[in-house]
Amino acid sequence: MNPRLHSFRLRAGTFRRLRDEDRASQIVEFALSLPLLVLFVVGIFDFSGAISLKQKLTNAAREAARVAAADPANDLGNASGVPVSVLDAFFVVDNYLISEKLNDCGLGTPDLPTTSGTLTWVSTASGCPGGGTLRLTINRGCVKTQAISGNTVNLVGTCVTILYPYKWQYSSVTGLLGITFIGPTGITTTASAFNEN
Repeated sequence: MNPRLHSFRLRAGTFRRLRDEDRASQIVEFALSLPLLVLFVVGIFDFSGAISLKQKLTNAAREAARVAAADPANDLGNASGVPVSVLDAFFVVDNYLISEKLNDCGLGTPDLPTTSGTLTWVSTASGCPGGGTLRLTINRGCVKTQAISGNTVNLVGTCVTILYPYKWQYSSVTGLLGITFIGPTGITTTASAFNEN
């Protein structure tokens, strides 16, 4: 046998083996990088869902604050029952959640807001999936300080705060990888409007 031909065959066999090993290493690299890829994809969807939910809750709180701030304040001193302006804000939030296809956790049934201090009413609903509690706070005497023409003025408005439970899907994926991610258990948003009456 020709020594050059024999040497060529040995080299060709070596190159074939290296090529085959390269394929195997690509499979191993893909297997190692796949969990990270899944982590990124789930994270993108989960965090974008949380941001979308925060925006919807902000809109609901803003609309509720506007409605309550436009209502007359002469019913706030009434000791019996919940003032109409507070009920208006309460039902605006509940209807907004339902219209956006969000779970209202049973907010509209049967418990109405209860007073928790001067000009503040709170409503909680514990029928949320995953065991969380939705908390709606309506403060008709929210004071904001503002400088107008060099003078400091206290403006009285209505503040609506919503604490909505959020279950992160990201934490279940990180748990499979041995990583602990707790994240916030609720999304909080607050909106205010100056009282018109």
